[in-house]
Amino acid sequence: MSKTRIMLADDHTLFRQGIKTLISAEQDMEVVGEASNGGDAIEKANEVRPDVVLMDIGMPGLSCFEATRQIKKNRPETKVLFLTMYDDEDYLVEGMEVGASGYVLKDSPTQQLIAAVRDICRGGSYLSPRMLSQLVDDFRTRVKSATRLPRFATLTTREREVLKMLAEGQSVKEIACNLNLSVKTVEAHKFNLMRKLDIHNKAQLVQYAIQKKIIKIPNLVPEEA
Repeated sequence: MSKTRIMLADDHTLFRQGIKTLISAEQDMEVVGEASNGGDAIEKANEVRPDVVLMDIGMPGLSCFEATRQIKKNRPETKVLFLTMYDDEDYLVEGMEVGASGYVLKDSPTQQLIAAVRDICRGGSYLSPRMLSQLVDDFRTRVKSATRLPRFATLTTREREVLKMLAEGQSVKEIACNLNLSVKTVEAHKFNLMRKLDIHNKAQLVQYAIQKKIIKIPNLVPEEA
């Protein structure tokens, strides 16, 4: 019987070792590779050609979402399952948009993880019950709502700060330094605000910021001598 080939992408060595031990106990699964950041995950996936990648959110370096996008581009048949501590709907949506097949929380029972791997290998998808419950509750709330907020109104205060600073030309690292946040946190805010506003590049972001008067158009008319 051929075994499901699994690759682990997580920056915590002890956590990877624990998951590896759990998977090794299953007769139909084996761990064929490990990576500690997004860039390494892409390279390792190309090397070991796994059936499933268990992908952490929040690893250093390249975004886990971009890593997933690249892995799916290189090997569409490889399934990606996010295994994370974040019960965040924005992360869930972003993960599904880049091609992930499931989203499992790290505090889930072992059998949920094993079931998730088997489900996505059969072509299905899997969400942790807690995440599924949150989505259902959110859907019910939206259905009951008589009015819909404008997109800008859905941004958090921090997302608006990041939007303004990005539109002004600051890099993610500069914003992280100015706001005393980690680069990973700023990247997450950037992903969220661009998704909420349906913005896909820097030019659109600047144009939106000007339209909403978040930033002013620079005066390019030279002063008279």
